[in-house]
Amino acid sequence: METFELQMKVRDYECDIEGIVNNANYQHYFEHARHEMCIARGVSFAELVAKNIFVVVARVDIRYKRPLRSRDEFVVSTTAERDGVKMIFHQKILLLPERQVCADATITTVVTVDGKLSRAPELDKYFI
Repeated sequence: METFELQMKVRDYECDIEGIVNNANYQHYFEHARHEMCIARGVSFAELVAKNIFVVVARVDIRYKRPLRSRDEFVVSTTAERDGVKMIFHQKILLLPERQVCADATITTVVTVDGKLSRAPELDKYFI
């Protein structure tokens, strides 16, 4: 599946007293990019919820490489793969313009249907 990219910019309030982006904000960047990728592929979270289908984060693994600072522009690249009931997102934050890796993450999600783990084959058309 092709890589989805979303360009973003650091906002002042995302930085801590050291002048760098607080580590928790990287998760926000990654999540926003995953949601935008899903929307771009036609996934409607409202429709999934109406069918009692939930994609929930089960594990987050982030490796921080270099800090982002106020007003830095960056790209979040995202790819996804299916593994049974899991959807695994591989993501990177790349500082522009050189595309230097700032953070590298693997986000593992699971799918539940009616409260039970499920492969939810209706999602295959978006992620395979």
